[in-house]
Amino acid sequence: MTTPRPPGNFHSGGMYSILILAMTKRKPAKFSASKAVKAKARERVGQPKPSRVMQSEPRTGRQAKHKPKLEDLLRQPE
Repeated sequence: MTTPRPPGNFHSGGMYSILILAMTKRKPAKFSASKAVKAKARERVGQPKPSRVMQSEPRTGRQAKHKPKLEDLLRQPE
């Protein structure tokens, strides 16, 4: 008679455990020259100020696509 296996891919006993399967070594990050230069600049000069969005007036609608008609120009009071 065989012993029942626990559910999943984990084996009971021996060198197998949840911790060994869960913990993997991290791959070292790829070197980037631009990131290294920016890091050096931040050390010397300091962190740049955060950018702010400029307040612009809200658009009140679309501009006229066509030139105004002569009749409309003549009817307008000056």
